Amino acid sequence: MGLLVSGGLGEDILKKISEIHEIVFVFTDKHSLEIREYVNQHSIPNFIGNPRNSRTAEFVKDKSIDVLVSVNYLYIIDSQLIGLPIKLAFNIHGSLLPKYRGRTPHVWAIINNESETGITAHVINEGCDTGPILDQMLVRIEPNDTGNMVLGKYKNCYFPLVKDVLAKIESGSYELTQQDDSLATYFGKRTPEDGQINWNWQKERIRNWVRAQAFPYPGAFSYIQGQKIIIDELVFVERGFHSEQPNGQILSVDPILVKTPNGVVQLKQVRSFDRTIHLGDILN
Repeated sequence: MGLLVSGGLGEDILKKISEIHEIVFVFTDKHSLEIREYVNQHSIPNFIGNPRNSRTAEFVKDKSIDVLVSVNYLYIIDSQLIGLPIKLAFNIHGSLLPKYRGRTPHVWAIINNESETGITAHVINEGCDTGPILDQMLVRIEPNDTGNMVLGKYKNCYFPLVKDVLAKIESGSYELTQQDDSLATYFGKRTPEDGQINWNWQKERIRNWVRAQAFPYPGAFSYIQGQKIIIDELVFVERGFHSEQPNGQILSVDPILVKTPNGVVQLKQVRSFDRTIHLGDILN
């Protein structure tokens, strides 16, 4: 077996899979230090960095694998790697495909007020999360779940799904379900700079925006008096306002209450902030 893994989810899968299957090689990225340390300690051949443009030709030329598994891997996989396994190459994607193809799907699911998400095992092809589906597991999104909380739920599901799919591949009992492209949605990569709040949004979207990106994620943010303020939690409160007041206006300092188009919200948890907030200030 070959593994393509990154980050904490990838590390967890690597350690658990290595207990039940022989791992011929591991691909990862330079920032996944725990993975790099583990493969070096266990003398597992590894490739660090972007595998595109046939950079891995020399590395894989003498390696034979039945299955290639990708979990939380940072890079796009080219045809050379896709065609390497004798049986199958599959990836675990963090959504119920064909919905939420692309990057950080669980964050987008919270932002879009979804009540459920999930993970999908799908065949790797040269498209972006477009290969036939092997299996799926549903994950509930509770009203107060943050992006990190949902990722924690994913972590409990990844290994059972991978293990089950590997067993089906080994026995030849797996079934493939083609994705319905007419139902597909795609969301692109997010960066910390994408977290700015638009106070003209409805309060429900603002709340979802905040909880999706709450600590330890970079966080949803606004600017006040030119300084950035990162918000990790806000709640709805019963408080009157005038429709002519600008959205984002501070209506109270203690607690911090902010006007939106359809209600007032309280900034319940903000990260360290060294500027004094004044009544009437505008968040933007």
